[in-house]
Amino acid sequence: QKVEIDSFSGYKIYPSKGRLFVCGDSKVRQSDRARLSAHIRLLLNPRPSSHSSLFLQRKNPRKIAWTQVYRCMHKKGLAEEASKKRTRRTVKHQRGIVGADLAAIAACRNQTEIDRTKARQAAIARAKAERKDKESKKDKTK
Repeated sequence: QKVEIDSFSGYKIYPSKGRLFVCGDSKVRQSDRARLSAHIRLLLNPRPSSHSSLFLQRKNPRKIAWTQVYRCMHKKGLAEEASKKRTRRTVKHQRGIVGADLAAIAACRNQTEIDRTKARQAAIARAKAERKDKESKKDKTK
């Protein structure tokens, strides 16, 4: 037995209860007339068959207080689910990249400005020396 959901109110429709409405765009809507027993029906909705009437009047179920859509939108009846779902925070990890392991990256990060200028000057001096060597070799070959 398949239990359907009322397209307007959001309540369950049990087999052999309710009506099918076929709209002009050939969508099928299900509505429940005899939804609940009389005393419970009066608690939830004072006018028991009003939801099919409201559906036919093209009322918006989000604006009608007793529908499930309205209750979900306005966070009603969620006392059992009071504890909010915890979101997992992403944990950041330091990883080495190709050509430099984590220790080398940490060493570069912890260098002072003076150390950086010294290393830069040494690299420039090395490059100049290599260029001189290449030029001297070129001159010797000619």
